[in-house]
Amino acid sequence: MKELRIRVLAGVFVVAGVLSWAGARLWNSVGTLPSVPVAAPIVLGLIAVVLLSTALSLRARFKAQRERRPGAKGVDPLMAARAVVFGQASALVAALVAGMYGGTGVFLLELLDIPARRDQAVYAAFSVLAGIAVIAAALFLERVCKLPEDDDEDHGNAEPAA
Repeated sequence: MKELRIRVLAGVFVVAGVLSWAGARLWNSVGTLPSVPVAAPIVLGLIAVVLLSTALSLRARFKAQRERRPGAKGVDPLMAARAVVFGQASALVAALVAGMYGGTGVFLLELLDIPARRDQAVYAAFSVLAGIAVIAAALFLERVCKLPEDDDEDHGNAEPAA
């Protein structure tokens, strides 16, 4: 499984932001602009909390296993892999959604004198912050579940001494 790259997430964020900004300008020229839902930052925040709590739980269980504590509950490798995949998918979607709300929020900065648009800009800003929290929690989860580097990889290929 490949690690998430910050460059990929940043690229998704920027492209989604530019497209969303352009789309918001176009949509507003027609006369209506879709609103930023109040639930957007809440849902993203809940996903960040789930990812962070999963990472902390797995980290504690891995630590207990390494220290060979009696009664330590082991971590199923398939469960850890599923957690990492969930984290990676969440980070990619969060980068897309945060970019989308970021682009809309940048467009809404021009309309802050209208109270309803000011509220939408605030919701968009909180959505971007919550999206960044999801990305950070997903990267932390991925780091927790990363296998330690194998120091003696080359020993299997070494020729036996004569």
